[in-house]
This record gives sequence, C-alpha cells and structure tokens, in this order.
Amino acid sequence: MPVLLLFAVAGGCDAFTDAATRLAYDIEAGESRLGKEAGARYSIQHHTPSAAGQCTGPYTVQLDKVGMLVIWCKAETGKTVSSHTTSYHARVVDTPRTYILDKPAGSILTIDIERRGSRAVIAGAH
Repeated sequence: MPVLLLFAVAGGCDAFTDAATRLAYDIEAGESRLGKEAGARYSIQHHTPSAAGQCTGPYTVQLDKVGMLVIWCKAETGKTVSSHTTSYHARVVDTPRTYILDKPAGSILTIDIERRGSRAVIAGAH
C-alpha cells in the first residue's frame, strides 16, 4: 500500500515525465485557460528544456494531425540523443495539420490554440 501511495504522489512530478509529456501537460493547461466561446484564442509558451539536464541542445517538435506529439532532443552537432512521444494532449485539442519545428537550444516553443465550435484546436506553432 505505501508503494501505491508513493506512485500516486510522484505521478505529477517532473522527475517522472519526459519532454513530450510535459509539453502535453502545458497544452492541457492552456486549453483550460482558453475561453469557451467560438474564436477564443490562447498562446502557450513552452520553455524547453523544461526539466533540468534534459533536452539541453537544439530540438525538433512534431505536432501531428493524427494526434501524436514527438520531441527529438539533439546534440549541438544535430545528432538525436533522445526522443519522446505522447498522444495525451489529443484528449483536449485537435491538430488539423502537422507542424514540424526545428528549435535552437533553449528557445521557447509557442503553440496557439483556438476554440472552433466546442473543440480546441492547435491553430499555429512557432
């Protein structure tokens, strides 16, 4: 029983998540801040690396229209050193097109979401 409690408490800690999951959490939080009326917009600012010592070089983000989110963490040479993926965010937002963004080390990823009907959608990423 104490072990289950430990996992329940630790579930929200960054130490047990990866870069893609943390971005998905940021998208979920942004959707909760998005107005409920059609046309409402909100911009999510995601600071990568989002956990100390992870993804410290340049990175590539893919927000896929099928609902996948992939982050490739790279060395300064451009070689991929790790990759992370999730579809957790797809519960709360749709992605009508695929975005693939190459970001320099330490740069901020901005994701624009918009209310279209009753659903939030990713309207832009830069």
